[in-house]
Amino acid sequence: MHGTGDEAAEEFRELLRGLRVHDAGELPAFDPEQAPDEPLSLFRRWLREAAEAGVPGPHTMMLATADADGRPSVRTVMLHDVDARGWHFGTHRTSRKGRELAARPYAALGFHWTAVGRQVRIGGRVTAADPEESTADLRGRSPAALTAALAGGGRQSEVLGSYEELERAFEAARERVEREPDATAPSWTLYVLAADEVEFYQEEEHRRHVRLRYRRAGEGEDGGWRRELLWP
Repeated sequence: MHGTGDEAAEEFRELLRGLRVHDAGELPAFDPEQAPDEPLSLFRRWLREAAEAGVPGPHTMMLATADADGRPSVRTVMLHDVDARGWHFGTHRTSRKGRELAARPYAALGFHWTAVGRQVRIGGRVTAADPEESTADLRGRSPAALTAALAGGGRQSEVLGSYEELERAFEAARERVEREPDATAPSWTLYVLAADEVEFYQEEEHRRHVRLRYRRAGEGEDGGWRRELLWP
């Protein structure tokens, strides 16, 4: 006879087996033969279509970094922009991810848009923008985002003594934003990931999923992108 712990574990496994990743009707078609020669325009189109399909927070993404010993960590951040330089996101350079990027300037991004059955994976080298661009990035965000940046400036990912301490820091930051709407957080940094690999993944109802990967051409080649299909 199984104990309570075994029964709970089996119930949890049954829950996982019964879950479905996608149950929202017909999935969009994706013909890789019609994909553009470079990934930027396709990414912009997929994000726009995810937003139009009602995906909540389509600009949120997973950011994976690693410390000096190679131990990985992952968290959810927001995409601030994407252009010819790469994918932009912001954080405090004193945070865990900021410190890890200083030690190992490479990262991976992941987007998952369940309503349309799509994923995008991106990997490449990360560089920090200059202070002027980082300040402009912070000032372009909402007052609430600025308040959070000021409240946690220099302390993000550190141990918090009590929730009351956090409340006091936010109240002080909120008052400062009201007095100084152009206030800045010195540690705030805009980062840009220059992709050397971008993979687009489209689910298909019979699990014949489509995976299209773009990879930067090597040195001595044309400097463009190679496209290749992957087994799902």
